[in-house]
Amino acid sequence: VLAFKNEKIYLVIIMFYKNKLKEIREENEIKQKFLADMLKIRENAYSQYETEYVIIPIKHLNTICNYFDVSIDYIFEFTSTRKYRSLSTNIDKDLMRDRLKELRKKYNLTQKELANSINVAASTISDYERRAKVIATPFLYDICKNYHVSADYMLGKTNSPKYIK
Repeated sequence: VLAFKNEKIYLVIIMFYKNKLKEIREENEIKQKFLADMLKIRENAYSQYETEYVIIPIKHLNTICNYFDVSIDYIFEFTSTRKYRSLSTNIDKDLMRDRLKELRKKYNLTQKELANSINVAASTISDYERRAKVIATPFLYDICKNYHVSADYMLGKTNSPKYIK
């Protein structure tokens, strides 16, 4: 979605994790303050994650998923399965890099073509594939949504499932 303000173009990325973040927190009778303290951020910052006013960094999302023992795919509402049988708590940058390359090859995409499909610079995809950076939450979401691949799989947290519906 593009939004215009004072003749500047802003890209607004719409994700759907706020409902599940709030749902699992309330289901476990946990206050936002507790999660904010656990993440070493202000309560207001955590609150902005739950409203998607600010995009949650993947490391914080992973920490929350680990705490509540759910998959990132569940939080992204890609699946109704709360947790996969074998789900690592860690993001594996080596597997992430390999799986991103594997995905590009499966779809016969260059780094530039993949970058264009998710509205980032080709250098960003290069950074991900060189392990210079962990995939940012909105780009991970878009890659998974566009190519029907599991976020947990892409991050090296699981080997199955690989693809999602």
